[in-house]
Amino acid sequence: MATSVKVPANFNAESDANILKKAMKGLGTDEESIINILGHRSNAQRQEIKKVYHTLFGKALVKELKSELGGNFENVILALMVPPAEYDADELKRAMKGIGTDEDRLIEILCSRTNDELRAINRAYESKYKTVLEKDIKSETSGDFKRLLVSLLTCGRQENNNIDLQKAETDAKRLYEAGENMWGTDEAVFNSILVLQSYPQLRAVFDMYSNIAKKDIEDSIKSEMSGDLKAGMLAVVRIVKNKAAFFAKKLYDSMKGLGTDDDDLIRIIVSRSEKDMDEIKKEFQRLYGKTLEDFIKGDTSGDYKNILLALIS
Repeated sequence: MATSVKVPANFNAESDANILKKAMKGLGTDEESIINILGHRSNAQRQEIKKVYHTLFGKALVKELKSELGGNFENVILALMVPPAEYDADELKRAMKGIGTDEDRLIEILCSRTNDELRAINRAYESKYKTVLEKDIKSETSGDFKRLLVSLLTCGRQENNNIDLQKAETDAKRLYEAGENMWGTDEAVFNSILVLQSYPQLRAVFDMYSNIAKKDIEDSIKSEMSGDLKAGMLAVVRIVKNKAAFFAKKLYDSMKGLGTDDDDLIRIIVSRSEKDMDEIKKEFQRLYGKTLEDFIKGDTSGDYKNILLALIS
């Protein structure tokens, strides 16, 4: 995976901590220095800077940043200071907080993370919120959609690269018999195959399915399912086919039309900047004929724009 954040070879946490302290000293704040440091360090390096800052100055860096910054710029900076698993856990908690549930956020995070990432999220969630993530998911969702998310949380997806073509054909037939070739839909069959098989194996299943059903698996899901379950199943399929394209579309959707969905924009850029942002940028340009940088420049401004550009540069 090609990351976007380019970290310095001569990283020095003490030097960075001193620069950040100077940037927040006295009247006004040197936002450019904050961007130059925090926008060009890995998350692990930011955690080291936090520790050193506290040791040097006896103050919590995050608290200092919070008192100096504001708006979406502050939101990005604070998000960057959280370890990835804890950040995902926080975002899942936010999705379930208060009246109503942000199903799209649940789908995006739970459908796109690896087994190891999901295990880390489970641990971070329980550690921070003193409850089990699966329990909260069960209380906030229902039916086949609940079963899909709970199945993903068990971290049982196979992760080898071996492809069994005979099994792929068998599973493709099972999917066809469970949907297009029957009255109604057996969602449990879709769930068991889409959640358990490895990405390479599922790509083979989807190819076989197209030959058998004479239509793409996405089209079958659209016609056979509805609501949150349809959205969740489509997300799994699209992530399996091309994860970078899935996130490129999410970024595009956050910025298209009037207004910007800053929550989505920030979350995706922060969470993908060290994973696959270079691939996402390529897919974005392929799909929309314009660079992600140009879209961000047109939809954001000031320090908020500059920190986002630093994270994808």
